[in-house]
Amino acid sequence: MSKYESINPYTNQLIKSYPDATQEEIEQALAAGEKLYLTWRSQLPATRSQLLHQIANTFKKHRGEMAKTMTLEMGKLYHESLEEVDLCISICNYYAEKAPKMLEPTPLETTLGTAYYLKQSTGIIMACEPWNFPLYQVIRVFAPNFMVGNPIILKHAHNVPASAQLTEKIIQEAGAPKASLQNLFLSYAQIGDVIADKRVQGVAVTGSERGGSSVAEAAGKNIKKSTMELGGNDPFIVLADADSTILKNVLSDARTYNCGQVCTSSKRIIVVESRYDEVMNILQHTFASLKPGNPLDKETSLAPMNSQKAADKLAAQIKKGIEHGAEVAYQYPEIESSGAFFRPMILTNIDQNNPLFDEELFGPVAEVFKVKDEEEAIALANNSSFGLGSSVISQNKAHAQEVASEIDTGMTVINGRWITAPELPFGGVKKSGYGRELSELGLMSFVNEHLVIDISK
Repeated sequence: MSKYESINPYTNQLIKSYPDATQEEIEQALAAGEKLYLTWRSQLPATRSQLLHQIANTFKKHRGEMAKTMTLEMGKLYHESLEEVDLCISICNYYAEKAPKMLEPTPLETTLGTAYYLKQSTGIIMACEPWNFPLYQVIRVFAPNFMVGNPIILKHAHNVPASAQLTEKIIQEAGAPKASLQNLFLSYAQIGDVIADKRVQGVAVTGSERGGSSVAEAAGKNIKKSTMELGGNDPFIVLADADSTILKNVLSDARTYNCGQVCTSSKRIIVVESRYDEVMNILQHTFASLKPGNPLDKETSLAPMNSQKAADKLAAQIKKGIEHGAEVAYQYPEIESSGAFFRPMILTNIDQNNPLFDEELFGPVAEVFKVKDEEEAIALANNSSFGLGSSVISQNKAHAQEVASEIDTGMTVINGRWITAPELPFGGVKKSGYGRELSELGLMSFVNEHLVIDISK
C-alpha cells in the first residue's frame, strides 16, 4: 500500500492512493531542475516577474478547486482554505513586484577598490512541507526561489498528495517551465538520496521537530544549506490592562483556526491573575459555541483534525498530561461523527513536571496558566524549548513592545494572535528552527552573496 494517501478526515474514507516516485522519475526531475537552473542563472529576475503574476492569476482562476481539494484532504473549513489560496496569490504578486529590486547588487564601502555583492541563484532547492497549510507552505518557498532562479523539488506531506499534484499542475498551466516546481512522492530513503545529490543546493523544511532533525542531519552531512520551521508552543500573554474587546476578538479563534493545527497558534495562554476568570469565561464560551460538521458547509465552525491518527496522538498526549496532574477545566460535549473530530478543551494546572509543559499540542486545546504578575509571565513564556511565535495583549502599546523584546521568540504580535503576510519574515529560534521565510529575509535564504571587487588603480 502506498504511503501517500488522500483520506477525507470528515468521513475517514480513502479518496485515492499514490505510488512512491520511481528512481527514473527522480533522476528526470533532478536533470530537468539542473537544466532550468543553468538557464535561469543567466537571466535577470525581472524576466520572471510577469510569469509569477500569471501564476497568481491562475491560482485565482482555480481558487475554488484548490480550496475544495485542501478541505477534502486535511479537513480545514472551506472558508479557511479560500483564505489560504488568497494569501498565496498575494505572496506571488509580492515577489513578482518586489524581488527584482531586492535582488539588485549591493554596493560595499571599502578603501580597497570598487566592491559590491551579487545575489545569485544557487541551484535546486528541496522543499519538505507539511499538511496543515497545503498550499501556503509550498508557495512561501516557491515564489521567492522562482524569482531568485532556484527550481523547487517538492516533497509534500503523505496525506495531501492531491493538493501537491494540483499545485504543480496550476503552476505549469500558468506557463512556468515544468521544472519550476516538481512534485515527487518520495520515501524517507529517497529524501536522503535527493538531498545528497550534487545538483541539490538547499533544503527548506516545515514540520515536526523529529522530521526536521532528520532532514537537517542529512543536509549537514552533505554540506547543504537548510532552513527549518519546526513548530512551537507559543505563549499568549494577557497583561492586567488588556482591552476586553480586543481580548475577546483575539481569543475567538486563537485556538480553533485550522482546528488549532497552526505552528504559531496561541498554545500557552499566560494570564495575570486579575484577568484569569475573564479569559477562562471567554474561552469556554468560544468553545461551547462551536458547531462541528462537514468543513465544506458554511454553518460549520469546528472542523475535524487532519487525520484520525493526529486526533489519537493528541488524545494520548492529553491523557498522559492528566495523569501528571493537568486538570480539564472544560471539554466540548461528545460529537457524533465517524470523522476525526477532537472535542475542544481547556487545560489548567500544568506544572513543570508535566510532560505537556514543554510539548506542542497540535489541536483545539487551550493550556491556561495563571501568573501573579508580568515578570512571572515573561519568565514562564521563556521557559520553553521552543521559540516560534508569541502574543502580548495590552492597551499600553509602548510597554507591550518592551515586553515583546524580552520574549525568546522569532515573532511577536501585539494585540493579536498569529499573523502572516508576504512582507513579514516568518521563523523562530531554539527548537522551533532557524532561518526565515517570506519578506526580503526569506528571499535571501538560498542566495549566493557573490562578492565582486575591482582593485585596479
